[in-house]
Amino acid sequence: MTAKKSAAKSTTATSKKSGGFTAEERAAMKERAKEARGKGDGEEEVLAKIAEMKDPGDRAMAKKLHAIMKENAPDLLPKTWYGMPAYAKDGKVVCFFTPAAKFKSRYATLGFNDDANLDEGAMWPTSYALTKLTAAEEAKIIKLVKKAAS
Repeated sequence: MTAKKSAAKSTTATSKKSGGFTAEERAAMKERAKEARGKGDGEEEVLAKIAEMKDPGDRAMAKKLHAIMKENAPDLLPKTWYGMPAYAKDGKVVCFFTPAAKFKSRYATLGFNDDANLDEGAMWPTSYALTKLTAAEEAKIIKLVKKAAS
């Protein structure tokens, strides 16, 4: 007597809530598609995105980070990336700021992409959580940004 084999059931959740992208992720992808089509002024676009930030803490950190970038990494040009402030060299995003409110996170992040010159041994951080910017954090960021842009 042979038993009938049933098809294996997937162990992956397929509910509408967990499947696919969140509304925030879809909005970021739409922003990126719009950015790819446009040839706007990066500085104006970044400042507009910062001004649109609803959370005052995110907005204050983004303003301060923008000032740090302009002063300490003038070779990095401001642009938006997935609707977030970013800074690029030779058209490639080196670093970016993700406000906490954008993806309903506990903290904002300062992230670095592959083109950032941060390589240090076989392992190094590419993203930093930010809850506020004190003089100590600003000094660390200035050092990172200078190294990333070099």
